Amino acid sequence: MKHLQKILILDDEEALRSIIAQRLKRKNYEIVEAGTVAEGVTLLKDTLLDAVLLDIKLPDGDGIALLPLLKQLQPDLQVVMLTGNGTIESAIEAMKLGAYDYLTKPCNLSELEITLQKALEKRKLLLENKGLRQVVNRQTQELTIIAQSTPMKALLEMTHKVAQTDTSVLIQGESGVGKELIAQAIHLCSSRVNRPCIPVNAGAIPEALIESELFGHEKGAFTGAGTQKIGLVEMADNGTLFLDEIGEMPLALQVKLLRFLESGEFRRVGDTRLRRVDVRIIAATNRDLQQEINRGKFREDLFYRLNGLTLIVPPLRERREDIIPLAEHFLEIQSKQTPFSHDYGLLPETRELLLNYDFPGNVRELCHLIERGLILSIDGKIRPNDIWVNYKQAPKTPPASDPVNEFFDIFHNHRQPSLEDVEKHYILAILQKVKGNKTQAAHLLGISVRNLYRKLQNYGMGE
Repeated sequence: MKHLQKILILDDEEALRSIIAQRLKRKNYEIVEAGTVAEGVTLLKDTLLDAVLLDIKLPDGDGIALLPLLKQLQPDLQVVMLTGNGTIESAIEAMKLGAYDYLTKPCNLSELEITLQKALEKRKLLLENKGLRQVVNRQTQELTIIAQSTPMKALLEMTHKVAQTDTSVLIQGESGVGKELIAQAIHLCSSRVNRPCIPVNAGAIPEALIESELFGHEKGAFTGAGTQKIGLVEMADNGTLFLDEIGEMPLALQVKLLRFLESGEFRRVGDTRLRRVDVRIIAATNRDLQQEINRGKFREDLFYRLNGLTLIVPPLRERREDIIPLAEHFLEIQSKQTPFSHDYGLLPETRELLLNYDFPGNVRELCHLIERGLILSIDGKIRPNDIWVNYKQAPKTPPASDPVNEFFDIFHNHRQPSLEDVEKHYILAILQKVKGNKTQAAHLLGISVRNLYRKLQNYGMGE
């Protein structure tokens, strides 16, 4: 869906506005009109614009005096002043205040088109430079994905491929595995990199407010709506909308989200006007959405609309090669924030303890454990009891049972095994063979990882 650039014509001459609007609409611009300063300010608070054609003389104010407010509301907005012959000096003054250029009335429409096109090209360049600075900042300070293990290397390779498309993506994985980092990586490697990546945590926003947060609202739409609000969907126009914890979204809003995903159109709460944006959707969940569908908690049509491509982030216990590199990464970052000048490091016994731990909280838990160890360490050498109060009681990986012997125990107990028994113990035997790596087990079994997780949950062994 191609994004139409929005132009505001702010001029009190209705006939002139109509002529300019018709000409620009034929050139595939989206046009909004206003005849007074008050109308223009309302539109600017309400609508994200690309450029304004601004008359210097308006019935209720001065176009030049309005310029600083325009730039305050939307800093990258390009303004072309419209002036009569007697106010050219004022137009030049306006350019000193940030206007892109000026045109004398009556306007030569061809000249207006060329000037407007150049103004929009300048805006695009400003946004690209700003976006590049943001990307460099994110890459150097925030977005670090540790991938020493085979599953994570495969995931990052798939992430890069997915980023080259515009298809919606569903990221699945347990809580704390780093699903948001994968979403950021997709955005940074995509053609939308210079536009916003707006995160929405469906589980953290109260149900009564989530529609307003997503789609915005009009003044007076509900109690407490004292002003108009632009929603997160609109802020993400031409960029990426990251719907985290999508499984937590209320059913009533799922219907409206589905309609938006299918058409790109939405209405603000309390408004009748239909708006359109172009966003790429990335969703994430730690729930089994198929199970949620079966329970009537999630819409099946929304699931298929979101699930264009699926990425599964493996839990930390299935990528143990990443544990120590991740621990050292967190140690390096967090040690810079402490007031001490120790040379921090993990003792060998601490490393061994971390490697043998299952991390039910995944990468997030590892980060917190390293933070605790760094705080409690006396000389910078992090010992096991710095991480756990009593490391001898620290959770260890339980000894693996032997599913093959368990299977034969069924016969010894004079019980005829069911097909489910056979399948269950075969799957568990494969899991034991690959040391619990579900991605590798699913490959050997010839089923999807999602299907494997579902089967384990049916056996009462889901995470």
